[in-house]
Amino acid sequence: MLKILELYEAMTTLLKRVPLDEIVVTESMRKRTIAAFGEDLTPEQAVRRILRDVRARGDAALLEWTQRLDGVQMEAAALEVSDEDIAAAYDQVDSETVAALERAAERITAFHARQVAQSWMETAMGGLLGQLIQPLGRVGVYVPGGAAPLASSLLMSALVARQAGVDEIIVCTPPSRTHRNAAGNPVPHPVVLVAADIAGVDMVYAIGGAQAIGAMTYGTDTIDRVDKICGPGNLFVTLAKRDVYGTVGIDALPGPTETVIVADDSARAEWVAADMLAQAEHAGGTSLLLTPSRALAEAVDRHLQDLVAELPEPNASDVRESFANRSGAVITEDVLEAVALGDDFAPEHFCLSVRDAWSWVGRIRNAGGLFVGEHSFEVLGDYVAGPSHIMPTGGTARFTSPCNVLDFLRVTNVVALDAETARQLSPVAVQLAKAEGLHGHALAAQMRVVEAESE
Repeated sequence: MLKILELYEAMTTLLKRVPLDEIVVTESMRKRTIAAFGEDLTPEQAVRRILRDVRARGDAALLEWTQRLDGVQMEAAALEVSDEDIAAAYDQVDSETVAALERAAERITAFHARQVAQSWMETAMGGLLGQLIQPLGRVGVYVPGGAAPLASSLLMSALVARQAGVDEIIVCTPPSRTHRNAAGNPVPHPVVLVAADIAGVDMVYAIGGAQAIGAMTYGTDTIDRVDKICGPGNLFVTLAKRDVYGTVGIDALPGPTETVIVADDSARAEWVAADMLAQAEHAGGTSLLLTPSRALAEAVDRHLQDLVAELPEPNASDVRESFANRSGAVITEDVLEAVALGDDFAPEHFCLSVRDAWSWVGRIRNAGGLFVGEHSFEVLGDYVAGPSHIMPTGGTARFTSPCNVLDFLRVTNVVALDAETARQLSPVAVQLAKAEGLHGHALAAQMRVVEAESE
């Protein structure tokens, strides 16, 4: 089951990624598109048609596309999830799950409360210079509800935005085909509604897919537009976020989850196998083991086969598909080579299961999250460790960061120079403006120079 490759083989097989535009459209996805649109469209074409329609027709488009794509029929009044529906959701979620969500929320809030960004002003450069740091006014959180109701992702974004001081936070999440309120209207999955309540979001809307991204971008009669959209989603949601960027802020274009585990012969093979299994369980997920120990890789393979046999469907099939196409083990010369290879891959999750794990942390620059030692396993990061689990994928950890408080703040530069500083700087501005051929710029600065000289 576990492909065990030498380094050269790995560079040409496992350690490669498929660009967003080259993701293979499955036959089931293609049939669904044809059924909804009446023709065979690419995902990009389908998304753009939905976005244009939502921009033009608002709520009517939301309802139509929800029926055509999700098979859920609803009225405009049912788009907004009521307080009564959220309260009723608690009756459908067991108390242990509610307690787990509350515990996770506590740790997420406590972690991000330590990330402080404050406005500042100073006079050392003449007059007053500084920055106003203010929260965004309105943020939209997208929460998937298809393969799994990702209540944890709601906490990992909404609570961070709340910690930044965002004025209003809304959630868009698909209506369920199986859950309905007292009036018989479809509502989102109860565990998502409970998480929304715990996170203190201001409003939840029962709408998903590219149409939800369009609603949050352009606004409709029911849903006001937002300043920024965050949260993961499927291929259509990601393409929609890419298309609307510039009209609205977006957090990232998240791809399938990915984990790199660097392990040596001190690692517990059964734990490594379980950690690889956890990430491969996500559809499209990638799990890579980089190790100088072939014996460890072979032991991990044996444990993986036993663990997969215990998984229900469709989870087991997703894991098998991942290990057939994107996941496996790479045999390296030593731990140093394994760490360097993992850093070059720039994974979402970088896990160190080696002796003296902390000694290797300084060699890693490119990772969404570092998980140091076997007790800091990635699944804890998914749910309850504290940092947001919304992290860069697809190698973007080379230049971007996990979801954090700064994502929900904007910086305004403040320039309030005194007359003497302006007099000293104006000739410099004149010179630079002339060098760039911007004579109007030079004139504006020259006027200040002349006035200063006449005084």
